Amino acid sequence: MMMAKTFQFVCVLICFLAIIINTKACVKENATSYIDQGYYVEKTVVHSAVSKGAVCLDGSPPAYHFEPGFGDGVGKWLVHLSGGAWCTTVEECLNRSKSDFGSSNYMKPWWFQGIYSKTQSVNPDFYNWNKVFVRYCDGGAFTGNAEYVDPATNLHFRGARIFKAVMEDVLAKGLKNAQSALLIGSSAAGYPAMLYCDRFRKLLPNTPRVKCLVDAGYFIHVKDPHQARNFTEMYKAIVNLHGSAKTLPKSCTKKMKPEMCFFPENMQHKIKTPLYIAMSPFDKFQINTTIYNGINTCIEGGNCTATENKLFREFRLEFLNALPKGNNPKLRGAFIDARNHHTQVQGWWSPKNVTTVKNLNLMKAFADWYYDRNYTYVIDERDLPISAMNDIKPCDTKK
Repeated sequence: MMMAKTFQFVCVLICFLAIIINTKACVKENATSYIDQGYYVEKTVVHSAVSKGAVCLDGSPPAYHFEPGFGDGVGKWLVHLSGGAWCTTVEECLNRSKSDFGSSNYMKPWWFQGIYSKTQSVNPDFYNWNKVFVRYCDGGAFTGNAEYVDPATNLHFRGARIFKAVMEDVLAKGLKNAQSALLIGSSAAGYPAMLYCDRFRKLLPNTPRVKCLVDAGYFIHVKDPHQARNFTEMYKAIVNLHGSAKTLPKSCTKKMKPEMCFFPENMQHKIKTPLYIAMSPFDKFQINTTIYNGINTCIEGGNCTATENKLFREFRLEFLNALPKGNNPKLRGAFIDARNHHTQVQGWWSPKNVTTVKNLNLMKAFADWYYDRNYTYVIDERDLPISAMNDIKPCDTKK
């Protein structure tokens, strides 16, 4: 009898472990299978930018990656400003200048995936567009415009000039004839996507549809001085080091300190071009910088304390209050989820792993908004963060 029960227990244990292993494999498959639709794209170096002073931190010319459109997408253009934090001191910028975040000399082919996929079933609304991925090599969110170059460091702070020079190059490549156009900014480049949104529109006077998308770059200023300190001090350092003040909106800088104009809630209301914001209040970079570094670990572990949950709820309310109001979603669309993740248009843009809120996924919500099919302003009602893996669809068991 004892041997029979032991045998039954072992069988149950084996079956249980098999289920766990299969589930993990399933989640991993659904989370990563979209990368099979990706491809590498070589860099295009804008050599003509050097004579205009539009250079990376180390003085090398800026670069981007371009994939031409096809079919009925030949007249449609997606221009994506890439992110990657900031450098706020000479030492940080020197270190950055020795990498692909500060020099085009280190830039390798870039892996295009997500919204860059050329597979219609994976990326139905943008699969055949012209796609431009602008490399971020200035460390100042494409805002720097400092004339002086210290010979001791040879650091150049010319992000604003880089944006202008790259746009000139891409316009000549065919953007000027676009039928539809979209400017995207992810993470640290979310701000310049807003800053240059109207300028991008003016570059395309004959293009019927021009809109902008902020992908996880709507970093807000909170009321608590301690929590607000990190972003405020960082933006102040960028303004001083990169000479960004002259690039920031004058409608904002004449009312408040330049560093405060880096916060989107202080400047987005002046943008006339339709703008869409896709972000979570529990964005990994936002909460680690604002609440405290490492707070996201409890989300993955499922062991956040009552105190941490209180901080999450309080921050979420401030974030929602800092967003554009939802009374005109045609001009200001939004998709605000509760995932603890950061950026979505590349890593979370697939039918198998796309973020979903109220049975509406981001891919469809944004495409409907962009194509004027339905103007969406979606707010996830969940007031606590969830692990980014929790919303991934289960495996398809059909054979």
